[in-house]
Amino acid sequence: MKRIATAVLAAVALVVTGCGTSTDKAGSGGSVVGVDYPRSDSDFWNSYIKYAPEQAKALGLDLKTSNSENDVAKLAANIQALISQGVKGVVMAPQDTAAIAPTLDQLKAKKIPVVTVDTRPDVGDVFMVVRADNRAYGTKACQFLGKKLEGKGKVAMLQGDLASINGRDRTEAFNDCMKKDFPNVQVIGLATDWKGDVAANKLQTTIAANPDLKGIYMQAGGVFLNPTIQVLKQKGMLVPPSDPKHVFIVSNDGIPQELKAIADGDIDATVSQPADLYAKWALFYVKAAIDGKTFQLGATDHDSTIVGVRPGLMEDQLPAPLVTKDGSFPGSKKSDDPALWGNQIK
Repeated sequence: MKRIATAVLAAVALVVTGCGTSTDKAGSGGSVVGVDYPRSDSDFWNSYIKYAPEQAKALGLDLKTSNSENDVAKLAANIQALISQGVKGVVMAPQDTAAIAPTLDQLKAKKIPVVTVDTRPDVGDVFMVVRADNRAYGTKACQFLGKKLEGKGKVAMLQGDLASINGRDRTEAFNDCMKKDFPNVQVIGLATDWKGDVAANKLQTTIAANPDLKGIYMQAGGVFLNPTIQVLKQKGMLVPPSDPKHVFIVSNDGIPQELKAIADGDIDATVSQPADLYAKWALFYVKAAIDGKTFQLGATDHDSTIVGVRPGLMEDQLPAPLVTKDGSFPGSKKSDDPALWGNQIK
């Protein structure tokens, strides 16, 4: 397996609101690239947004950006606008990974390469998927909670949208792991569509019916952290890990707010989803596609692995470590580790 050539890059983003597009002149003179941000109501995605212009500047790209606000119809309209502005490549993060197929077909017909970040389309061609192994997220969360609960008790899982490959991967892996390794843990799945208010309402109802709830798996800390903390406070259940009534919580994202919550003892762990690297490598690959470069399966020189997820579709799976307060859980990093992107963002 060949190693991928090194690229020297920086970081990415431009805060964008609304459905229209805007231009970032940071890389004036280079290829024009369209980046659609999937939403701005999540601390994780706002972090991703903050990395994009710096990364574009490092690569000499001109950015035209839009925000689809978690709406696949708006994403399709935004792509039409970006095409009309002459973009040579597109980076997107479609939250509905099935409904994006017609838009991908249109871009392919126009020979405009696409890189998807964080999510992988169910069908359709893209040049590269930049993502972490989302099944590993679910497995890591399962192993952490299963061991903390000593293999018994009730766990609520705040699921993402099951129309998204991420929601499906995290849910299926968590359930499979619990069934195999911790069969005496009861998993209560709560569908949320990635919406914090839905998660809060369902969690309140679940706790009312299951006052002995001992664990929570939040599939997206960026949208679920604050609602979950507020519900537990209202129920008198937000107590330190040393208290027998403590509800163990593991999350996904690695945003600064999660790292602080771990340090404070409000939650116990998260999987640090690399917002900085998502931005960095998504723009790297779209520029590479415009320049006519190709890649092969195998280990890269940036601690990731390019895998084939189906014929003709490659995914660069970036590292996403488990984070705990003291780093004592096997394979975890300490929440104050300066190498974590959530500890670097201002």
